[in-house]
This record gives sequence, structure tokens and C-alpha cells, in this order.
Amino acid sequence: MSLQAKLDAFKADFEAGKPPYNVPYSVIETMHRATAELIASGVAERALKAGDKLPAFTLDDPEGNKVSSTDLLAKGALVISFYRGVWCPYCNMELQALQQAIPEFQALGASLVAISPQNPVNSRKSVRQNSLDFPILSDPHNAVAAAFGLRFEMQDYLVELYKSLKNDLPAFNGDPSWTLPMPARYVVGQDGTILYAEVNPDYTRRPEPEDMLPALRRAAAVSA
Repeated sequence: MSLQAKLDAFKADFEAGKPPYNVPYSVIETMHRATAELIASGVAERALKAGDKLPAFTLDDPEGNKVSSTDLLAKGALVISFYRGVWCPYCNMELQALQQAIPEFQALGASLVAISPQNPVNSRKSVRQNSLDFPILSDPHNAVAAAFGLRFEMQDYLVELYKSLKNDLPAFNGDPSWTLPMPARYVVGQDGTILYAEVNPDYTRRPEPEDMLPALRRAAAVSA
């Protein structure tokens, strides 16, 4: 089953209020409103695209080690996934799909990282729960996400909804702001040029891991 098919199946059960979710439809309506407003804002169109240059970054992995984009690109192409957090089931399913694709990425000389605003404690939880062999890098205040054009501020009504659902983002992230990155996936060549970009303000839609393989093959051919 494809990643999107799994996401669609989860969404159907969640929005139908099936156990164990039992979510009232008023919650679903609020989420739909927030997604529609984010799409209408046009913010996704302003995010970095293929052909742009990667904003260099150095972030901490879950164990507190510094990980730099420069060091990663010295080894080969780089796959980056922007991850909202351990509380997001859609994001976790995406990470699991990327984990399964790691052998294909490695065969093309590429490495994979996820970038999230959550703190290292929650990143360790994400790695453990999703059985990941790649790091989730902590992005305080969504600063790197902002450099990619992905950060957005949640509307007050959505903040109140998250609070009612016990999704306390300031606690998850160690950051008082209520901001999130739009889900996004990038492939970056060794020269720092973005070869593939997929940004979607609808958090229930994610590209397949194999969608990145043509860009990774081009990157491998250049480095060879």
C-alpha cells in the first residue's frame, strides 16, 4: 500500500469518529478551515523550490550532536523531510515510509534527515516509536523552516483547538510560539542546489518516497 493510501485510510477513520479517535465533527470542521485558509494564503508558493540554493544549517540530533548540512553534503545528496512532531500521526506514517526507502537512498549515495521544531526528548521518542535509523534534528523556533519559507503562525482558533486536544506545542517544542512548518520534502545536490521540492499546506497529503528517486539518480550521476 502506498504512503498516501495509508494516510487516506487513517483520515477516513479519524474523520468518521471511529474508535479509538471518537473525535466530534466540530473538530474536523476546524481542521478543515485551518487547512483551507493556509492553502488560500499562498504561503506554500513562496517556499523554496527546485533550483533554489539550500540555506546552510547546523542543528542538534536527539543525542545533542551537531549535524551540519555542509558535512552531510560532503558525503552525497541529501533528503530532508520537515516533520511537525511526535503528536502528528500523518507525519509518523511518513517517517515510517521514508525509513523503508533508506536502502534505495543509500544505494544512490544519499543521506536522510528529518527537521522538526520539537525538543530532543520528543525526537528520541519519535525515533524509538517509529524505529528510525535516521536522525530527527531539532529546529528551535522553526528557524530553519522559516529559512525554507515553511514556517507559519497558527490562528488563535486553531491554538485553542490544539489546547483542547492536549497538543501543547510550547511543551513539545520548548518554544512559547505557536508555529509549525508545513510538511515538505527536499532533495539537495552536493553543490547545495535543490533538485526536488514538494511543499503541501494540506498536512494529510504527502509525496511517495519513490517520487524523489529521479532527482537522486541525477545527483548520483553528477557526483560520479
